[in-house]
Amino acid sequence: MRILVLDTIHGGRAIGQAFTERGDIVDCVDVYRGESTVDVKTALTRDYDLIVAPVHLDPDHPLLIFSQAPVVSHHEAVRHLLSGDLLPEPMIEITGARGKTTTAHALAFLMPGDGILHTSTGTYRFPEKIRLSQSSITPASLIAATRMAREIDGWLIIEESLGVTGAGTLAIITSDSDYFFAAGKKSALTTKIASVKHCNCLLLAKNIQADFQGHVIHLEDVASCTDTECCITLSGKTCSFSNPLLAVPGYHTSLVLAAAAAMILGINPEPLSSFSALPGRMSVSYEKDLLIIDNANSGSNVTSAVEAAQYARSKTGNEPVTLVIGQEEGDGAVCEGFAFEQIQAAIDQIRPANVIWVGTHPGPKTRGYDQLVPLISAYADTLREAYDTALRITVKGSIVLSVKTWR
Repeated sequence: MRILVLDTIHGGRAIGQAFTERGDIVDCVDVYRGESTVDVKTALTRDYDLIVAPVHLDPDHPLLIFSQAPVVSHHEAVRHLLSGDLLPEPMIEITGARGKTTTAHALAFLMPGDGILHTSTGTYRFPEKIRLSQSSITPASLIAATRMAREIDGWLIIEESLGVTGAGTLAIITSDSDYFFAAGKKSALTTKIASVKHCNCLLLAKNIQADFQGHVIHLEDVASCTDTECCITLSGKTCSFSNPLLAVPGYHTSLVLAAAAAMILGINPEPLSSFSALPGRMSVSYEKDLLIIDNANSGSNVTSAVEAAQYARSKTGNEPVTLVIGQEEGDGAVCEGFAFEQIQAAIDQIRPANVIWVGTHPGPKTRGYDQLVPLISAYADTLREAYDTALRITVKGSIVLSVKTWR
């Protein structure tokens, strides 16, 4: 077949290579930077049997409407490329607007034997927790991760953005949060739900409805939690665990999902009682007698920023909060940005004593300039620079890191 693969930045190159190795003729087009050998203009003159496009591409892009060839997503293409191969057992795919990384790490914490964990924090070999590499959570990353897991005859847990391939043993959607993408023309939640149609088994966080014909488990039907205690009842069996992190909004759903997933796989979730916070995911530390709540990650948003500040105040009372917020410039790993109005909403709700802004900020005569600039204590280009500034200007209380960045 002659195949057109779009978006070399977000995994298209790996997908194209996989099709080429299979014997297909492939053109890969960089639709964002225009730096590929075959450009958009050239591709528009050629005939293709199949077009492979990322779900986040504007559906009205010329290369999606010029041809009569069928169009499939990167997720669907990867599932097709993996079909017929010996897949890792079990293989768990995790998607969702919030909680993907924490759910993946918590489930990996419970898994017996050898395995591969691939998340936005990196690719790790278990049980040693050796960090092997760092790559994106596009569906194309599943190709290499699957190979790694097969080589060690181990399990695979993989975090994916904007849906799953459906090739695995179990798929998990971690959040009912939604936003629009693909030039504002698609719902992220609807897209994720649509991607599960080929799944063998599906686990859904609360308040997610899916027209799914296979085996589906709704978290609210199997989990019962009170404060820091959680019980999961599945197929007539009940298991429980206790963890202080269950009282933290950013961890509650992820831990309960991991426990339910473990029970689906026949694993006792009780060891989650000793699971600890991940760096960048509401982790707690102290420096210079200051409480540090580190919640800077690719999923940082208004809600998580407010939750992090509430968590800080639950530990320090009425002492002042220094908020480090924004998005590191040039961080292409972040699918949706941190808009100025969202940052302002977080600042308005938190009412910090100091605000350190990371990344691009509103310029004079731009929307939000007059409202935001008076609230900002300092500017920084990177999270590291902002953290150092926060330590310098904060006398007492807490520092909350809520920067959108790939960690």
